[in-house]
Amino acid sequence: MSLRIAIMGTRGIPNHYGGFEQLAEYLAPGLVQAGHNVTVYNSHNHPYQEKTWKGVQIRHCYDPEYLLGSAGQFVYDLNCLIDARKRKYDVILQLGYTSSSVWGMLFPRNSMILYNLDGLEWQRTKYSPAIRKFLLYAEKLAVKYSDFYIADSPVIQSYFRDKYGIEPEYIAYGAELFSPADLRVPDGFGVRPGEYFLLMARMEPENNIETILDGYTRSNTEMPILVVGDTINKFSKRLRAKFGGDKRVIFTGGIYDQWKMHCLKSFCRLYFHGHSTGGTNPSLLEAMASEALIAAHDNVFNRQVLEDNALYFSSPEDIAGLVDHLPPGLDTVGMKKENLEKIVQRYRWPDIIAKYERFILYSLSTQKSNAKDILYKRYSG
Repeated sequence: MSLRIAIMGTRGIPNHYGGFEQLAEYLAPGLVQAGHNVTVYNSHNHPYQEKTWKGVQIRHCYDPEYLLGSAGQFVYDLNCLIDARKRKYDVILQLGYTSSSVWGMLFPRNSMILYNLDGLEWQRTKYSPAIRKFLLYAEKLAVKYSDFYIADSPVIQSYFRDKYGIEPEYIAYGAELFSPADLRVPDGFGVRPGEYFLLMARMEPENNIETILDGYTRSNTEMPILVVGDTINKFSKRLRAKFGGDKRVIFTGGIYDQWKMHCLKSFCRLYFHGHSTGGTNPSLLEAMASEALIAAHDNVFNRQVLEDNALYFSSPEDIAGLVDHLPPGLDTVGMKKENLEKIVQRYRWPDIIAKYERFILYSLSTQKSNAKDILYKRYSG
């Protein structure tokens, strides 16, 4: 059964931004290979300007975020939706609800709407109390206007089940595996294997970048830390001003070459993962696939994925201690092996793509109108 599928809610593919873009970059070509006609909506100013990519149709829509900031995302999502109403898609996969669910009444009635619910957006510390209140409202709208749901974490799945009485399908992100023979420290970073620390994340407060760098700069190590991520927003500029005087802290800017990222993770002494909200994070899975030794922020999302196969931190003092002295008797080989085995067993992209396709087909086989009525009654009650 060949379907016309649209993927919306990202800045576009190939990925030049974050987690949803990473998902779309792998999922869309995978669904094409499975025989479906897939369209991904891209920002008009995305670096890739062609009309197709790996068999995926690309639709560029005007995105005023560069002029309006975050408010521009609402206009971009509306423009994508207006275009989608003309295309007669069988399925619209909407990634995230922050700026899209307010337009929920405009989703085409003849398309099945499938929301990936992402993390608990209202928990993100970068937002003001007023914005967090709005995000709770947007969350409710996403539940109301979607036909079926996907959660990338069991924690997110349980939250929506308990609060709204719905049953999202749990489908995690994936990670790509590279042959060890293909790996080496990439040129241009001035580091040697095992003699640098690594922090790779979007420059946002909830990723605990400041906590990590506060702790690192208190340490006595001479080994540098590479800080990988775009430094164009106000928060990142403040970080550069605060930590740029320490010659050990190297801001590399964004890196989107998968091989380079994998290699940097594979050869670092310790990989810091500071994400504290959201579901299963793609960069964490990639670090596991790279067999990096991981120090993760201590929260339920990270522990659900890593269990005992990571070090955990909550404060700058924890970071400084880990940088200067790893715990004695630490079985780093075993921890890395266990994390890699999890990727092989649970998080390989071909398996994740197959789960998406199966759930889409299952959802379409269910009477959409009846399912939507039931879910809406639960939500309304």
